[in-house]
Amino acid sequence: MFEHFINGFIPLMHWSNILAIVGGSVVGYLVGALPGLSATMGIALCLPFTFYLPPLASLLFLTSLYGAAEYGGSITAVTLNIPGETAATPTTFDGYPLTKKGFPAKALGISIVASFYAGIVSTIALILTAVPLASMALSFGPPEYFALGLFGLTAVAALAGKSWVKGCIGILFGLLINTIGIDDISGTSRYIFINALYEGLPLVPLLIGLFAISEVLITMEELAQNMVIKKISGSLPTLKEYLGCHRAMVRGTLIGYIIGIIPGAGKAVASFIAYNEEKRASKHPELFGTGVLEGIAAPEAANNSMVSGALVPLLTLGIPGSAAAAVLIGAFTIQGLQPGPLLFVKQPELVYGLFAGLLAGNVVMLAMGLLGTQLWAKVLLVPKNILTPIVLAITLFACYAESNSLFSIWLALGFGLLGYIMRKYEFPVAPVVLAMVLGKMIETSFRKSLILSEGSVSIFFERPVTIALFVIALLSIAFQMYRAKRKTGGQA
Repeated sequence: MFEHFINGFIPLMHWSNILAIVGGSVVGYLVGALPGLSATMGIALCLPFTFYLPPLASLLFLTSLYGAAEYGGSITAVTLNIPGETAATPTTFDGYPLTKKGFPAKALGISIVASFYAGIVSTIALILTAVPLASMALSFGPPEYFALGLFGLTAVAALAGKSWVKGCIGILFGLLINTIGIDDISGTSRYIFINALYEGLPLVPLLIGLFAISEVLITMEELAQNMVIKKISGSLPTLKEYLGCHRAMVRGTLIGYIIGIIPGAGKAVASFIAYNEEKRASKHPELFGTGVLEGIAAPEAANNSMVSGALVPLLTLGIPGSAAAAVLIGAFTIQGLQPGPLLFVKQPELVYGLFAGLLAGNVVMLAMGLLGTQLWAKVLLVPKNILTPIVLAITLFACYAESNSLFSIWLALGFGLLGYIMRKYEFPVAPVVLAMVLGKMIETSFRKSLILSEGSVSIFFERPVTIALFVIALLSIAFQMYRAKRKTGGQA
């Protein structure tokens, strides 16, 4: 493993991979700093433009974007009290009070250092834990993958939005979409009304529609709101202040990485838990909310360590740990790669090149964050009535570039409207996407298992790992139902 890791740095010397890391970081900062845009939307928007890049350069660009976007959300959270990312919401609790005190640079400085620290430590943890998990997963057969898929779906349903019922509806809708097209096993056509549906619904237009275009429609409703841009000034934190936040960074990194490994747990969950745990562990909890540096370091470390945590199930088991990781599966598929345990065996140079790129991407992110604080804040000077049509035009162009077909544009617009309606009625979109990604694995694994057992369902109850995953899935559903019942006071 150590030899593969050292060799992983060799491809980073190529100019195309260096440009991919720097370019991804720049785009990630822009995506994160703009309220309304997320890392998931940024990856979905840029995915079509990586078609013709080499596999490693494509993945380096998108993962660098992913990590930088998680930090970029803290820029507006600190300066304007507007989280650019959902996970940056706890950052506003102490970041914005520091800005009002005249020290926005201190808040931004501790935010980028905490993000860098979490990115480096969690990437090292990814390197150390991914290979053992992959080795264990090599023994998995169709029954285990079927159980894994079900567990992934129940985890998303349990943690998506305010209502687990709506989360389950979103999952069922995503699974239904997967049935369109030619059946991979029998070759039977299913729900094909036009020729464009023979290969099923393409992933990229659906992702862009559900995330990017629906967000554009939401933003169009908020154009009347005017925001005052504050000038960023002040000094960066001192070394003593950085060291004083070290424990907060450690706790936030650990919480974010563990929660990131759980499929569908969500970076916002990690950020809020990290903030609450840091406040609970603090010797001065009464000062939280008034501009405490630890209150910025903990959630920022958590949401950045989530990036590596979400890549653990993605790379080792082929299960996305987050909505952004679900979109990254599309990047692997486009490049002809199948994330999972066999990836470590068939293409170790790609995997370890990606690990080395994650470390290098965090260094680039740190340099850009410390040197370009005021530059990134000026992006917010662009009025929304100008920015919104630009975003819409880029999304539609990206859809057309994906297949050179107007059908993709209409598909994206249709799913954009659907995503808008879902969000207006508080139906979570992430379960739909994850079900679309996991649905194919669940169906094929289930049918392969029945073929192996000659139609007997007993194959799912003869293997310890499969049984354990079924039990965990049931416990996840039971816990969510119990929590929902407590919130309603025991009412039906």
